[in-house]
Formats: sequence, structure tokens, C-alpha cells
Amino acid sequence: MTWPEGYGRRILAEVDSTMAEAARLAPSLAGPEWIMARGQTAARGRRGRHWVMPEGNLAATLVMRVSEPPAIVALRSFVASLALFDAVAAVTGQAGGLALKWPNDVLLNGGKLAGILLESSGANLAIGIGVNLAFAPGAEEVEPGAVRPVSLMSETGVRVTPEEFLEYLAAAYAGREAQFTTFGFGPIRTAWLDRAARLGQPVVARTGRAETRGTFETVDDTGQLVLKTPKGRVRIPAADVYL
Repeated sequence: MTWPEGYGRRILAEVDSTMAEAARLAPSLAGPEWIMARGQTAARGRRGRHWVMPEGNLAATLVMRVSEPPAIVALRSFVASLALFDAVAAVTGQAGGLALKWPNDVLLNGGKLAGILLESSGANLAIGIGVNLAFAPGAEEVEPGAVRPVSLMSETGVRVTPEEFLEYLAAAYAGREAQFTTFGFGPIRTAWLDRAARLGQPVVARTGRAETRGTFETVDDTGQLVLKTPKGRVRIPAADVYL
């Protein structure tokens, strides 16, 4: 696997979180850079939730400068999701059992394999990625009703180190990023929907105390989840989706 041209790489033994390290390094970077840590002491997921990071799993952040409006920048969650799908398929030699859960999870055999977190500050974007390569958190370590965690090793028998997986991921992301910047969100959206979990099936979207139940109809051209409900079509910009 060839490391993509123009992307930096920084491997750390331990850090509080790769997202925090990305924020510290961003002002001094000349170009996009992947930051990977073998251990994290203060990892976190979406909405500030604690992220469990056993040794042997991937914890990495891509930090890059962006110039598009925030709504366009946010669409890179779909770019990253597709890159993760591509990387896992390349490592295992098959795409069977893989699916993408809106807005930013990768599923394997119905369980959560990976998660993505986007944070932007000014012209800098950080894309944090966690992948259960070797171990999956126990059910007691995730919130009630959440998709059960799984690992690549337990589901496929494939053993890959975080450093090896990062090479596949970086190459896949570079390809999808080039597609996004050249052709826009259209081809990314089409490819994402082709891999979407529960498309055409009932889901529940929760935002704070609000809950919307409906059929997952599509993702629109702004990345919003579109549900078909008894009250009509509902567009949801951000939520936690329960299957």
C-alpha cells in the first residue's frame, strides 16, 4: 500500500486524544496530516461522549485546511465514511456485511465497527476516526439502545495493526477526497446511499428529547436524513439514529 502524496503522517505512543493533538498542531501544519496514537487517555466521541480505546484499535485524526462554507465542509463525514468502507473492504478482501449508518458510523454484520467525529475551527477541519480492529467495547460501555460494538478481528478473523490499517485508510480517503473536491457531493452521496444501512426501512431519529420515527427514504443533497412519516416527509440535519 502506497502512502498518498501530499499527506503527512505522525504516529504517537500516547496522547490525550488525537483530536486535541490535531487542534494543537493545526496552525503549524503545511498540509493535511494524519495523526495516530497507540493509546489515548481522554478519547471522546460525538456529543462529548467517552470513547473506549483498547490497545490494538485505531485512533486517528486527519487535520486539514478547508476553504468551503461550513455546510460543504460538514459533508466530509460522508467522504470519511466511504473511505472507511473502502479501507475495510481492501483489508478483508470483501465488502459483504459492511454498511454505513447515518450520519457517521460504519457497521459490520449489524454491529458498530467504527465511528467518525468532525470538528472545525476557522479554516481547520479535524476528522477523528476510531476503528475496533482488535477489540470491541462491552455492551455495558455503550449507551442503552445503541448498536452493539464489534471488532474486525471477531467478525472476520482478520488481524491488522493500526499502523497497517492507517495506510489503507489514508489511501482510500485521498481518493474519495479527490472525488469530492473535483465532482462535488453528488457522486459521494450516490456511493454512500448504495452502502446505506436500513435504507427503505423503519428507523428512529433522536435529537435531545425529540424523537422522529419513520422510513429511511434517502439522504438529500445537503446531507440531511430524510424520513417518510405519517405526517409527511421530514428532513433531519443532525440526530442519533437507532435501528
